[in-house]
Amino acid sequence: MSVQTNRTEPLEESEVFHILGNDRRRAIVQLLADEGGQVDVSDVANEIAATESDTSPVPNNLYKSVYVSLQQTHLPQLQEDAVIEYDSDAKTIQPGRHFDEVLQYVDGHNTDHSRLLQLHLGLCLLGLAVIALAGLGLPGVSSIDPVFASVLFFLAVAASSLYQLLG
Repeated sequence: MSVQTNRTEPLEESEVFHILGNDRRRAIVQLLADEGGQVDVSDVANEIAATESDTSPVPNNLYKSVYVSLQQTHLPQLQEDAVIEYDSDAKTIQPGRHFDEVLQYVDGHNTDHSRLLQLHLGLCLLGLAVIALAGLGLPGVSSIDPVFASVLFFLAVAASSLYQLLG
């Protein structure tokens, strides 16, 4: 049975930090992101137990302990915050309404910022190339004023930053 939460308002940053303040909840979010869809709770418990264990194969008592803590504590909290949708009958989880809000705080999943940084780097390199070529006096580029070109490229970086902040 899948229980839906009625929470529609965004999570506060403090709530996200509380959610991710626990290693097991952070691992659930990471594993769900890596799988990209529905995941069996037993698979999540096995992965977490394997990470926590220094031995192979994972001791059965550790697996059971992890599985029970997921069922009783971590999955209900993540479901209540609409980070996941938990089907207690099928024992599966999938991303919930607020999953992406939480995922952006997990290492390696902040793609919006990395794309913006790549755009800024590209604009800066292009600006430097234009200024350098203009300074060398190459035909067609030598007529460009380096100061004017610098201002244009800085404005482009500022405009993309402003767009990112407001968008």
